[in-house]
Amino acid sequence: MFVLLVLIVVAIAALFYLASKKPDIFQVERSIVIEASPATIFPHINTLRSWKAWSPYERLDPAMTQNYSGPESGAGAKMAWAGNGKAGSGSVTITEIEPDARILANLDMLKPFEGHNVVEFSLEPAGAVNDTSSAQIGSTKVTWAMSGPQALIPKLMGVVMNMDKMVGGQFAEGLANLKRVVETGLKR
Repeated sequence: MFVLLVLIVVAIAALFYLASKKPDIFQVERSIVIEASPATIFPHINTLRSWKAWSPYERLDPAMTQNYSGPESGAGAKMAWAGNGKAGSGSVTITEIEPDARILANLDMLKPFEGHNVVEFSLEPAGAVNDTSSAQIGSTKVTWAMSGPQALIPKLMGVVMNMDKMVGGQFAEGLANLKRVVETGLKR
């Protein structure tokens, strides 16, 4: 019994030690190239209501409630949501834009875990691509990034779960959805 207790204490101490070595700030980032100009892609991100068409988080809870406030798009546009355990609750508020280039937003999660992070979408021209009609259209590298403080509980979770892989996978899925939405819209 004593040996088991010592092993448990050592395991907990090791968990806390490994967590203490994690950085105080986290960063998750994924990118994709979309065959469209930044000006074509920008409104799909800058208008929060448009996220329904591509955000992977929209599919976590079909019964999720969403409330929009502020302007329709751009700085000050806000969407608050409340959903099941997977979707949680919180809000996203666009804080700054550079038209056709960059969007910054505050992501304030309340459930399942409280967190206050910064989300950034950047759109970088990536060259010209020929479409099916032989016309030149631009291609754009779109990057979805999130960063924020990493307190003790997320650090402990990070010891046993790969948060970059999990959240990064969701970002990759969302960017693939955005690519499909934008490129399909151009071919109509």
